[in-house]
Amino acid sequence: MAFVRSRPLQLLKPLGWLTKSKATLKEGLALATDIDVSVLPYDTQVIEFIETERNMGRRVVLATASHHTLAERIAEHLQLFDQVMASDSERNLSAHRKRDLLIEHFGEQGFDYMGNSHDDMQVWAAARKAYVVNPESGVEKKARAQGNVAQVILSNISGPRDWLKALRLHQWMKNVLIFVPLLASHQLTNPLLLWQGILGFLFFGLCASSVYLLNDLLDLADDRHHKTKRNRPFASGRLSIRFGLIAFPLLLLAAFAGSLWLLQERFAAVLAAYYILTLAYSLSLKRQMAVDVIALAMLYTVRIIAGAAAFQQPLTFWILAFSMFIFLSLAMVKRYAELHEARTKGHTKKTRGRGYYPSDLEMISSLGAASGYLSVMVLALYIHDGLTTALYSNPQVIWLACPLLLFWVTRVWMLTHRGEMHDDPVVFAIRDRVSLVVGLLFCVVFWVAT
Repeated sequence: MAFVRSRPLQLLKPLGWLTKSKATLKEGLALATDIDVSVLPYDTQVIEFIETERNMGRRVVLATASHHTLAERIAEHLQLFDQVMASDSERNLSAHRKRDLLIEHFGEQGFDYMGNSHDDMQVWAAARKAYVVNPESGVEKKARAQGNVAQVILSNISGPRDWLKALRLHQWMKNVLIFVPLLASHQLTNPLLLWQGILGFLFFGLCASSVYLLNDLLDLADDRHHKTKRNRPFASGRLSIRFGLIAFPLLLLAAFAGSLWLLQERFAAVLAAYYILTLAYSLSLKRQMAVDVIALAMLYTVRIIAGAAAFQQPLTFWILAFSMFIFLSLAMVKRYAELHEARTKGHTKKTRGRGYYPSDLEMISSLGAASGYLSVMVLALYIHDGLTTALYSNPQVIWLACPLLLFWVTRVWMLTHRGEMHDDPVVFAIRDRVSLVVGLLFCVVFWVAT
């Protein structure tokens, strides 16, 4: 995944990959990427077990199918191993190859072996004792059948809660923006359109969750250096990267299949545009100054465009202008919160995975606040539009929404400046009582104006 993130264009050359041996491929990947072994999610129970055995005078060997450059760096970091046996350009050290090498060094039944995969079955068959750690499906049963299992360590068993966290269902709240065109056209009570909106909400959510999974897999290195993101299911090791690689395309397939079957082709086209933009953001745009926040604002706005496609409603200038300014402000809030944390820690260099320095805080806050206030101005101008006066019986009531929005934007930026903002402003808005009250009053104003 680190290779894909750093060299995405190499994915366009699959034949070059397929013609290489597994050992050669591992070596190429190991040499082309820089994995920070100091932040890998090591299993504390396994480390404690190894330390106990070493204190008893036992020799400990790291025998792994990983490439030797990575294995040696891990051994140097942990300082737990007396010897390293790993793959190189000539040999992929797994299954029977690992078994044969261990027998060559220590003899049949001359060693104990700790592992977790189906490939380890052949090694356990030649070991004196087998130690099974967080085994793959079916491995424990097969290992016990061999009769030499000394201990099974279950320290990292994932569950539904981990998957729910990885899918980030709370982020589906952003997809409520799909209903904005329906609200703007005053057709929320139309049952057919409402059903289409619910389907659009679901399919957009599936697509977004697919994106979140892929983004987490691409951002493993950066997340493991972050104080809160290091606890995400993949970064912390709670969920297997392999499972993530299986899940994200399945979710994506379900989203597009459902969209083409039950909704308009225009909706599926907008969904495709959202996915392409998100993929570009994950691979490159998020590390480009200014481009990243504009891309984030566009990702919010695309949800409104998707709603218009689902309901076959026209998009107005006012909706697009308002959404672009308010979402740009929120994107700036997100970046400010990250940089504020870096400055608090005394960092002065460019933040990891981003195109900003902590010294950019003041400029980001001024740009973000200005963008937020521009959204208020767009709302005020909307009140005097000819279509608005025709659509609302009391359009002047909408003026009450302006001070509400001014208050909310100002409060958000004041809290951000104080370092009290969540690194995701959407999560903050969902949990913040004041924001929820302001949102409710905002809706009441437009309802009264109708």
